[in-house]
Amino acid sequence: MKAVRFTAWKTFPTIEEVARPKPGPGEVLLKIAGAGACHSDVAIFEQFDENMGAQLAPSYTLGHENSGWVEELGEGVTGIELGDAYLSYGPIGCGQCPACSRGQDTYCHNAAQQPYLATGLGRDGGMAEYMTVPARNLVPLGDADPVAAAPLSDAGLTPYHAIKLSLPKLAGGGKTALVIGLGGLGQMAVQILTAITGAKVYATDMKPEAMAEAERAGAITVASGDDQVARIRELTGGQGVDAVFDFVGISPTIKLAQQVVRRQGRITVVGVAGGPTSWDFFSNPYEAELTNTYWGTIEELYEVVALYRAGKLSPNVTRYTMDQALDAYRDLHDGKLSGRAVVTPHA
Repeated sequence: MKAVRFTAWKTFPTIEEVARPKPGPGEVLLKIAGAGACHSDVAIFEQFDENMGAQLAPSYTLGHENSGWVEELGEGVTGIELGDAYLSYGPIGCGQCPACSRGQDTYCHNAAQQPYLATGLGRDGGMAEYMTVPARNLVPLGDADPVAAAPLSDAGLTPYHAIKLSLPKLAGGGKTALVIGLGGLGQMAVQILTAITGAKVYATDMKPEAMAEAERAGAITVASGDDQVARIRELTGGQGVDAVFDFVGISPTIKLAQQVVRRQGRITVVGVAGGPTSWDFFSNPYEAELTNTYWGTIEELYEVVALYRAGKLSPNVTRYTMDQALDAYRDLHDGKLSGRAVVTPHA
């Protein structure tokens, strides 16, 4: 079968012929419907090196946003029908610690001892015709389109987790939220905020077309510029924003968040650019929180899928065939995409 392989640090991936995998005990074989291309993948083959450790070391198949149809059951798997469509929860922890017991494999207490971080992150992922996945990590899609659903396993789940943790700041009338960065995750954040909160949603990005898409989803956009902070504060009656979600994570975007958050508000840095920031008692609004999050739980992925099946979420996907998979990564790298690139091996 064809697969997109990460073969060496600082090396662009290649499409190779590899053996079709066999599901082990407790696993299923998925016939891949869709595999989302993520900036994390680009970081793996472009920015990371051997200092990242053995868990992410090459070689393996990329792709941690995956959906598909059950093709084969491994030993001991019950309650799953062949041919049914599922979304795959990417993180894989030890399965025994307190974090894993609540479905939060991202914060596994024994993560350092695991051989990989997730499907597509150290373990063969879904940028291939077939992929094995633990049966525990499957979330049923029913009759919903599995191709469009593929990005929900990260681009949907990651903002949902961050927003859900911020709900106490958004409960009640007159609340406001700001989304910084309108790539795949930021666009989903606008939809999720509109679907599960009553907050007025503001959004900003460097690309006019990305802001236009956010406006269609119900956001009020604010262009960048020297007066951006003043305009956001004016829109919020001078008080600032109750909850800010930064999907970029560079120093200027974090600084913007700090300048527009209100007293007792919350800033969540979701973007993994790793930009540093400064903090001091007198410039930080009183009791304003600055935190970060990483991915989400299996239970929350069920909730994301429920919103999708109810028509509350509509991922913007650009579809690529298996032979075009490397073009998907090139377009992502070059900033040509507003939504999510999804590779469809069996289209």
